[in-house]
Amino acid sequence: MGKIKVTQVKSRIDQTKRQKNTLDALGLTKMNKTVEHEATPQILGMVQKVKHLVHVENL
Repeated sequence: MGKIKVTQVKSRIDQTKRQKNTLDALGLTKMNKTVEHEATPQILGMVQKVKHLVHVENL
């Protein structure tokens, strides 16, 4: 498994509670915050649910 870098690029305002919880679980609490995660199926599934709010880079 590789690593991915996830950056929040769009505001969480007006998003559903589920999407806000997913961003929290990924560690994204503010705009332009970047976190690194292992590219596990669980993490990739969470990123897929909020793909319109984040930018993903492979490392």
